[in-house]
Amino acid sequence: MARAARRLTLPRPTTFADVAGEGILLAGGARALLLQLAHPAVARGVAEHSSFAEDPVPRLTGTLTYLYVLAFGTEEEIARVAAHVGRAHRGVRAVDGEPPYDAANADLQLWVAATLYETTVLMYERVFGPLPAAAADEVYAQSGRIGTALGMPASAWPEDRSAFAEYWAATVGALVVGPTARRLAHALLRPEGAPLWLRAALPLARPVTAALLPDGVRRGYGVRWSAEHQARADRLLGLILAGYRVLPRRIRHLPGRRVLRHFRAETSPAG
Repeated sequence: MARAARRLTLPRPTTFADVAGEGILLAGGARALLLQLAHPAVARGVAEHSSFAEDPVPRLTGTLTYLYVLAFGTEEEIARVAAHVGRAHRGVRAVDGEPPYDAANADLQLWVAATLYETTVLMYERVFGPLPAAAADEVYAQSGRIGTALGMPASAWPEDRSAFAEYWAATVGALVVGPTARRLAHALLRPEGAPLWLRAALPLARPVTAALLPDGVRRGYGVRWSAEHQARADRLLGLILAGYRVLPRRIRHLPGRRVLRHFRAETSPAG
């Protein structure tokens, strides 16, 4: 009862920054990446134009930096990080072979933005319960910038949360996880030469990530899963979330502040 009472007294979010600042969103990072890679065009582009298979950590940290700058940075900083990502994506395209891909393709930009938005809401609501309607609308509207900052037309972002739900269900239902995605997933969840802190966290991250994936995507990655696996993962995730809920806000939001501080130190004129 005491735990339930504490949960009910937590401040309710009103802005995108309230939600995006929660450190627990990091627990969904691998899920979002696996969803992105489940799209064959994204998987091929990543495999052919990045060192993801050898070292997936830079892609994860780069994504985090981009998201935190979008949530908390100035307009100038947002333009700067978007330009950096845009330069990294320049030339990431192939018209020969299957599937063709282009990092500037609005459909692919939409899919990447969608995985980040949907995972953000999923993780937040697993901790704190459903977002109030006004906050949910605010988070949804602001999340469109994940794609539009990179050049995706604003019209590509579904009109509202209901339209997004239809897009999400249709896209996830059509995903076919291929061998390239499975190879990259192995590199992500069992990286060779990973830092010690990451190797220590991965035994917890793997079952949590598997539990958070849609059933069809999880099967596509070849994950053996049963009701017993789900029950164990739910217990583990429940313990993690219960501990997270009692942390003060300044601790819960510390990862975002540190990432933004590092970004500013690296990109300031004196940096």
